[in-house]
Amino acid sequence: MYNYRHETVVEADAETTFAWFEHEGSFRRLMPPWEVAEEVRADDSLEVGSKRIFKFPMGPLKMTWVAEHTGYDPPRFFSDRMLKGPFKSWNHEHHLVEEGDVTKVIDEVTYQVPFGRLGNLVDRILGGLLVRKRISQMFTARELRLKRDLFHHSKFADKPRRRILVAGSSGTIGTQLVAFLDTGGHEVWRLVRREIKEGSKELNWDPISGKLDHGILEGFDTIIHLGGEGIGDKRWSSRRKKAIRDSRVDSTLILSNAIREMKSKPEVFIVASAIGWYGDRGDEELDENSPPGDGFLPDICREWEDAASKVEESGVRTVFLRSGIVLTATGGALEKMLLPFKLGGGGPMGGGKQWMSWISLDDEIYAIHHLIMNSGSTGKYNLTAPEPVRQKLFARVLGRVLRRPAIAPIPGLAIRVMFGEMGVSLTLESQRVLPNRLVDEGYEFLHSDLEHALRDTLGMWND
Repeated sequence: MYNYRHETVVEADAETTFAWFEHEGSFRRLMPPWEVAEEVRADDSLEVGSKRIFKFPMGPLKMTWVAEHTGYDPPRFFSDRMLKGPFKSWNHEHHLVEEGDVTKVIDEVTYQVPFGRLGNLVDRILGGLLVRKRISQMFTARELRLKRDLFHHSKFADKPRRRILVAGSSGTIGTQLVAFLDTGGHEVWRLVRREIKEGSKELNWDPISGKLDHGILEGFDTIIHLGGEGIGDKRWSSRRKKAIRDSRVDSTLILSNAIREMKSKPEVFIVASAIGWYGDRGDEELDENSPPGDGFLPDICREWEDAASKVEESGVRTVFLRSGIVLTATGGALEKMLLPFKLGGGGPMGGGKQWMSWISLDDEIYAIHHLIMNSGSTGKYNLTAPEPVRQKLFARVLGRVLRRPAIAPIPGLAIRVMFGEMGVSLTLESQRVLPNRLVDEGYEFLHSDLEHALRDTLGMWND
């Protein structure tokens, strides 16, 4: 039997902190950002008997973790135990102790490794380091997310909670955004294409066939559209290009037309866009006033934003999110880089002089929250960190974080042959994008330094 204890000090009272934990979204927010986890069930309660179930990869297999809450004394205490999972046993107690203006969250875990005596013997031989290191990484990530989420919610604590509808909620950004907004006490609904889950806060639409009951949008003061086919998932055939374009432009038009016809319109409509708007621009510094570039992605972004501008013309505050490369270990560009870099095959691409404009996943979420809650925010915003880097520096920093060499060059011709136009656009084109409007509005980036962002994302902090 092993014991683990972790203390987190947050600048909030016990009641506010306990309320954060009680929301369903806290389960997703507390998941380490490098874990690819599938949430199966998360009861919106910490009361005795409620359960939380998720699946996560363990080698080639998927492991199921079933946790049941066993103790509940708000706002001071709650506990849970593992009914099924990778440990022989796991009991977790959460104690909240208010001390003046802060609250100390004390996590106490008692666990047994699997495989009985053999498991204990192996763990003792290794000094308990493997399991304990992973547990320590997990709780460090939990501490950072809890403290940061409570801080960002506190910025707008004096404003009314919102009723929010999110399209594209199942993607990497949408999943975390919904969870974060939920922990802030907002009423968050999902607009989904699949069959609605019974008892869930979900509404249905079919953007491919153009079906949307306009009446279901009534009563929401915030509508967010993040949907669209992944631009880096497959080579760009003519059919794939059409799917990428239609999934963004046509779906945005459907929502825009519906909002324009609403009797009681939302206060704000937020629609995803991308820094693809700017095209390949070399060393030119680009801000929100820079003109669009030329090519497939700039053309799509123009149509995309034009489709949402109809809402802006109707008097609804409209925000366009021109997002850069969102750093997350569970999706997007960084996920695709990790395996070759871990194998020592990372390095400069096509010379590595092209600029990469990136943003951490948490900054993406917190910036969107800022734009939702700040009634003066309207128009185009670059969601990128203030310090873009050249690709060869990105490779060097990622290699340093992973403790791997990053000197294997990949010629531009090889990228063109392997990935075609898609590879050229996403890896070789240069965009030096600056988030001037966010900075001018006082948004403070959590991650302006690339190494700090990568270490947080991968759980690879310096010892």
